[in-house]
Amino acid sequence: MQDVVSGLLIPFAGTAGGAACVFFLRRALNDTLQRIMTGFAAGVMVAASVWSLLIPAMEQSGGLGRLSFLPAVTGFLIGIAFLLLLDHLTPHLHMNTTRAEGPESRLSRTAKMVLAVTLHNIPEGMAVGVVYAGMLAGSDDITAGGALALSIGIAIQNFPEGAIISMPLHFEGKSRAKAFGYGVLSGVVEPVFGAVTVLAAGVIVPAMPYLLSFAAGAMLYVVVEELIPEMSAGRHSDSGVVSFAAGFALMMALDVALG
Repeated sequence: MQDVVSGLLIPFAGTAGGAACVFFLRRALNDTLQRIMTGFAAGVMVAASVWSLLIPAMEQSGGLGRLSFLPAVTGFLIGIAFLLLLDHLTPHLHMNTTRAEGPESRLSRTAKMVLAVTLHNIPEGMAVGVVYAGMLAGSDDITAGGALALSIGIAIQNFPEGAIISMPLHFEGKSRAKAFGYGVLSGVVEPVFGAVTVLAAGVIVPAMPYLLSFAAGAMLYVVVEELIPEMSAGRHSDSGVVSFAAGFALMMALDVALG
């Protein structure tokens, strides 16, 4: 159980570490660096969705024969729908934009920015939680190494995300301590939703393939709806694509090497 607790906290540590950059960096992150960080995060999330979530989901449904794809497809689409619903119900503001999304709200710009990051931390927490739940359930397709690989991969991509939320807040007028606090706050949902998912999956083990693909769908929704547009915004540059490839390759290597 200690390994599970540590695994759930590792991604949160990545967010907190990134947010702590506000104490050491003296200049705002330029557009190119933000594009590189965002592309890297997107690459990690896509690789994690495939190798750590969708493939195990289909392998666990192998008994269905030619229909082994069905639980994965169903869970995937429900995950997309879930994030789409959250996206419409939650007021939030993406980086480098001036128009908030979701319902009208009197929340501050800072609160909306934090909510935007929090939204895509939810599926990451669920992804880590469901993989550790599968490990606890004794699934042959999910090993302790594979679960740790996903946790480390999410933590690595959370590091730049923590910096991306805390640095702009500081240079918009927040103190370093407050900017750090907001960055950390955006990552708190990961261990919370991870723990809830572990508990839920432990009760309904037969639903594991659906839960794995649900988390994959939710993560890929974030990638397509938010990260890819952000890494491609502004003047044409290949930096986002190159960093996407680097993130994808790293997560793929981690999953195979540790899994």
